[in-house]
Amino acid sequence: MKKLVSINPATGKISYEQECWSDKNLRSVVDNVTSAGSIWADTVLEERIKAIRSAGELFRQRCDELSRLITTEMGKVITESYAEIGKCIHACEYYAENAQAFLADEVIKTDASRSYVAYQPLGTVLGIMPWNFPFWQVIRFAIPALVTGNTVMLKHASNIPQSALAAEQLLHDAGIPGNVFRSLMVHSSQLEPLIIDSRIQGIALTGSETTGRKVAQMAAGHIKKLVLELGGSDAFIVLEDADIEQAVKTAVASRFFTSGQSCINAKRIILVEDVADRFIARFYEEVKATQTGDPMASSTRVGPLAREDLRNKLHKQVRGSISMGAEPLTGCYIPKQAGFYYPPSILNRVSKGMPAYEEEIFGPVASIIYATDERDAIRIANDSKFGLGGSVWTRDLERGENVARQIETGSVYVNGLVKSDPRLPFGGIKHSGYGRELCRHGMLEFTNVKTIWLA
Repeated sequence: MKKLVSINPATGKISYEQECWSDKNLRSVVDNVTSAGSIWADTVLEERIKAIRSAGELFRQRCDELSRLITTEMGKVITESYAEIGKCIHACEYYAENAQAFLADEVIKTDASRSYVAYQPLGTVLGIMPWNFPFWQVIRFAIPALVTGNTVMLKHASNIPQSALAAEQLLHDAGIPGNVFRSLMVHSSQLEPLIIDSRIQGIALTGSETTGRKVAQMAAGHIKKLVLELGGSDAFIVLEDADIEQAVKTAVASRFFTSGQSCINAKRIILVEDVADRFIARFYEEVKATQTGDPMASSTRVGPLAREDLRNKLHKQVRGSISMGAEPLTGCYIPKQAGFYYPPSILNRVSKGMPAYEEEIFGPVASIIYATDERDAIRIANDSKFGLGGSVWTRDLERGENVARQIETGSVYVNGLVKSDPRLPFGGIKHSGYGRELCRHGMLEFTNVKTIWLA
């Protein structure tokens, strides 16, 4: 029998094991969740909103224990774990406040005596979620789907089973019926029958490009709604008139939060030549001063990577880039200590063809790329198969907005840290996926946008 195993990234030791469900057990749960769809959809919206609001309150009450669970199960530093739970609270409150307005019938004047658009639940949605935000990833797709009236099944990453179970328990305690939301204790090899099951009307997947391709092929073959968020290689463009101190501090925060294991980290720092030397000198100082170590310590800013295989892949990408001419300014080695640590690192003079230019670097490694001017910086930013987020740094907001409109991504921040926010739609283009999460746009992804016309 296969197992789901939690390994504490700070020690490398197993902290929890969970046997995978049998296929028979899985089928029984799927039967129950899909059968509950009509009952949950017919539950008055006010009751669904009440449960979502209660979930936010429980996140607040359980903040300490859930934050510590995040840190011990996937290695995120404790201050960032608390911030993650804070985002979950915000999302629950946001949808509780706005669900009525978002789902209200939209009257449209036509030649009918009355015509309008109704937003109705699709049925059952399967979420396939990653490990880097154990609760936020779940909440940002599940809460809008649940309040809309869909039932939800979660296949969480195999290395964080405790977080999957804790999310399920919290939502049940909040008033979500047991068969309306379930965390599936299954191995990824058991997913195909779910993906092609006609009773499952939609799928939300956040993960690797490889996994996204496989799921997209299966979903397309069965004409099934799919929202994909497949990572990115965000550009961080620094123009010659930027506030260097602000840009440097944000670049450090953006590149190294979650130990560099976020899809919207600033992975490619693109510097126009006139500002490059000044930026690199200050950036190097800040990176060298970044506190690493025990993720439970409040002073730590960079903890371990989530898994040993991820660290090995990261180091292979770094060594490959160095062999092709990139300059290691600091870090870029595997330390001799327990746990899956990798030091905050800088690769200078990264260029086209190198892994650090072409691939997503999922770890605490900043890639420095030089541009001749603004136009060249835009070209480099768009010279990527990914298109999730990015940022532009300039004292001229009109200039920054003009550049932002030319960047081929789902979001661009001018003089700000790229982040996901319940009030704004989140998602990408190109190989970063399609569809949107969060805001009203994300809520409506798993609805039937139904036209009703009356003569």
